[in-house]
Amino acid sequence: MLASNYSTIMSTAALFLPALLLLPSLLAATAAAEGRTITVSPTCQGSCGGVDIPYPFGIGAGCYRHGFEINCTDAGGAGPVPLLANTSIPVVSLSADPPESRVLLPIRWQCYKVNVSDGKVVGNMEDTSFFNHQKNIPSQGIYRISNKHNVLFVLGCATIGIVMTFKNQTLAYSSGCMSFCRSATAAQDGQCAGDGCCKVAIQPEVTSVVFEFPNIRKEMPQMLNYSPCDYAFIVDEDNYTFQSSDLRHMDRTRTMPARLDWAIREMPSCAHAKDAADQYACKSNHSECVDSTNGTGYACKCSQGYEGNPYLVGESGCTDINECDDQRKYPCWEPGRCANNEGSYDCTCPPGSHNHDAKIEKCTLLPSNFPLAAKITIGVILGSSLLVVALLSTLLRLQRRRTKGFFKKNGGLVLRDVRTLNIFTKKEINKITKNQSEVLGKGCFGKVYKGILPDGTTVAVKTSIKINKVRKEEFTKEVEIQSQMIHKNIIKLIGCCLEVDVPMLVYEFAANGSLQDILHGKTRLANFPLDLRLDIAIDAAEGLTYMHSSTSHTIRHGDVKPANILLDEKNMPKISDFGTSKFLTKEKDHTGLVVGSMEYIDPMFRETGQLTQKSDVYNFGVVLLELITRKPIVYDGNHRLIVDFCDVYQKENSGEAMFDKDIATEEDTYILEEIGRLAVKCLAHVVEDRPEMKEVAERLAMLRRARRSGNINNKSPNYFEEI
Repeated sequence: MLASNYSTIMSTAALFLPALLLLPSLLAATAAAEGRTITVSPTCQGSCGGVDIPYPFGIGAGCYRHGFEINCTDAGGAGPVPLLANTSIPVVSLSADPPESRVLLPIRWQCYKVNVSDGKVVGNMEDTSFFNHQKNIPSQGIYRISNKHNVLFVLGCATIGIVMTFKNQTLAYSSGCMSFCRSATAAQDGQCAGDGCCKVAIQPEVTSVVFEFPNIRKEMPQMLNYSPCDYAFIVDEDNYTFQSSDLRHMDRTRTMPARLDWAIREMPSCAHAKDAADQYACKSNHSECVDSTNGTGYACKCSQGYEGNPYLVGESGCTDINECDDQRKYPCWEPGRCANNEGSYDCTCPPGSHNHDAKIEKCTLLPSNFPLAAKITIGVILGSSLLVVALLSTLLRLQRRRTKGFFKKNGGLVLRDVRTLNIFTKKEINKITKNQSEVLGKGCFGKVYKGILPDGTTVAVKTSIKINKVRKEEFTKEVEIQSQMIHKNIIKLIGCCLEVDVPMLVYEFAANGSLQDILHGKTRLANFPLDLRLDIAIDAAEGLTYMHSSTSHTIRHGDVKPANILLDEKNMPKISDFGTSKFLTKEKDHTGLVVGSMEYIDPMFRETGQLTQKSDVYNFGVVLLELITRKPIVYDGNHRLIVDFCDVYQKENSGEAMFDKDIATEEDTYILEEIGRLAVKCLAHVVEDRPEMKEVAERLAMLRRARRSGNINNKSPNYFEEI
């Protein structure tokens, strides 16, 4: 068992940090907004273990702003180490602009052995830090794991690594990926695309995280020879390169450098913070407020032309920069004359010369003062200018050729002949999205933008995936098939732009967000009657039925969940997010890398690597459970909806104990029981025992007709077949 005690982590962290340099702090400030005074004692410790501790951070009472405490702890005789307060996470550096902390995070791991009794692979040693709050970023506080710089790495030869974060004991985010080795030599140094190593981006607003490794090694004992453990860790992407030797042995006490975004989170934005002057943190007269880019809150920075600490006043705060002392950063072309002024600087030409701006171009002599050599020089410059114009013209031609190259690479020569698809130019897509100015959200492959077509139709413009020669034929086929799917319960693909490196797809706009939003999210419906839930379930089931059997190509979605069921202004559901599912057709049912939605994975996929139509049925069974219980798939800390409902159903032959109280009326109990019974059938472990999607849709429609008839209590299943 890995020793995860405090002293071990301190010793490890100490390897990365030099000895303590105690520097006297000169931080002192007075006369804050509205008469409130902030004072940082001159006796406050200014550094720890060689790491500067700038305010609002601080060590000891009276030296920090609330939430910004740093502990300075002796690491078992190896010298002082700065730690995030109430954790054992070492701090490498603290920055006010950008608002960022660099820290060392532990790796998570799970090792395996062969069970002597049955020859199956079972967990051997488990990292005890999975749920150790001292080794986790505080869930309530100023820090968020940087989604701009960090990624999740998962290492192993039959490994699914899942990272989850919770908010108010409810699952707020879940993501992960799967790595697999086709042989002992499949993993290659520097490569992390599924063979022994996979990685996935971190979403915004992630704080404290929980790791999980579902055991899919049970029937693969031979892999223990070259991959005895699963590993997962969050790391600054520039600070880790995969080595195949890490599969055989990675130091379990190793820590990984990562970046944390911090903000003052007492107020959601600068606008709110400025209204509460007594709490406003930007104290310097020459400071500005900046909204946080990772979660709610704000940070402060010095105004242009000033440097220092925006959280303090006077000489300790933001002071004027003498730009003339740093000509490389603040240019003044010779023979220009530099003169510093408050918050800026001037650069002027000497008498007898002129230019438009000596900060960006050299001074030139006036014509009357031009010597022969200067005239020759001017001629050379003019000739050079003509050469530059010619070069620019060449670049424009190359740009047009590059645009045509993107169009061809992305399958434009094939897709332009698809009658059901509009092909937009790069100029048109920029006009539609107003240069990508309004972001609706972020999916697995990029951002989703709001757009307006020339006829006034609102659309959603989504970044697809980068296309290469191997992917080109598959991508064009997927787009062609999707553009031909015309059904009221499937999001309509209107067109695409292929003149960019990564294609952009233009979709029908769903005004009311997703089923996830109205069930559990920010737009949660207070009044969500059974009638509407049943209508959404039936229409979504009909959309999936159409995908499975009513098109010229048999299609499996592969990622059915409430977040991928969008709702229009009339709450009509529309199946979406085909970019994630990759249109698994009849000829292709294997996939090696899974991104997101880990809790919804069909158990059959974990065992065989296959996704089928019955995988969509399994996912839809989970959607039905969420509709009748109004519980997310992981709720109240670490409870699993599927496991809990099936346990209750098996013990009591009823799911009534878990039904949403808002709809569990006496007259509707029987309908809810029937929906629950149908959901359990969809979740059957044996694939052949699951119904077809068409049967699910028909069954739900029968229940709706029975409910509307007003005569449903205590009827046998045959009753619904007769309606």
